[in-house]
Amino acid sequence: MSYVCIVLSLISALRAVYPQRTFIVAKDGSGNFTTISQEKINLYLVGDGIDKTRISGNRSANMGFLTYDTATVRVATDGFVAKEVTFENTAGVNMNQSVAVTIEGLYSAFYRCRFLGYQDTLYVWHGIQFFRECDIYGTVDFIFGKSRALFQNCNVYARRPRQGQSNTITAQGRESENFFSGIVMQNCTIAAAPDLLPRFNVRSYLGRPLHNYSTTVIMQSFLDKLIDPRGWLEWVGQGHGVEKVYYAEYDNRGPGANTNSRVKWAHTIKYREANKFTARNFIQGQKWIGLTKIPYYLDL
Repeated sequence: MSYVCIVLSLISALRAVYPQRTFIVAKDGSGNFTTISQEKINLYLVGDGIDKTRISGNRSANMGFLTYDTATVRVATDGFVAKEVTFENTAGVNMNQSVAVTIEGLYSAFYRCRFLGYQDTLYVWHGIQFFRECDIYGTVDFIFGKSRALFQNCNVYARRPRQGQSNTITAQGRESENFFSGIVMQNCTIAAAPDLLPRFNVRSYLGRPLHNYSTTVIMQSFLDKLIDPRGWLEWVGQGHGVEKVYYAEYDNRGPGANTNSRVKWAHTIKYREANKFTARNFIQGQKWIGLTKIPYYLDL
């Protein structure tokens, strides 16, 4: 029997340490709960492995749901931790927005998890999140939202989109100069999923701006040949330009990492600037990630 073991989180909003209690979720009634949603506060979610523990849904925009409401799982609490779980939205490539996970909490962390979808797979809606050694699959804007989200040692896989579409890996939603947020990828691998590998005739970009102050940094990562030489894409018809966005790359490698043909409004930064986006400085990781028992590094 595949089951999910749920442990009360070590993290509260004040990041204090509390005694652990363990609960078992099992459909057959042999555990404490029969569904995950029956236990809603400060969760530590541990699966049997990403190939064994899978949480699935299939809601999509084409079914009449708002993007937020398509999520298979919505994390609406602080201090959520998940390990060794696959979250997926199986709606398919032709169903438009179909979210696997929406996260709206502070100090949430995911370790060795898999996120499967096509358009809008992972919605880092707001808060502060850390992802380590996770796999994220999608097509259009498949990591998006206005959180402060840091991805370390993750694999990001672009899939084959619907006919005529381009892939955009990120769509960050920072709305104002006074609101501090962004998506940062450090020591990640950005590559093609198996269904995109046979032909690289789909344009794939590192991101496009969801709002005026969109902020995304890719650093110390491997970019495979799927990345278009322009790197980044404007959002046509969204009603804003690119004058105030902050899209930057630092010390990347691989056939897609050459910045010579990047759009003029993107930045190639140096060590001092990149240091602002480490776990230490971007999400104050020294104050809380250690409590999750997830490996991490604080600096470049």
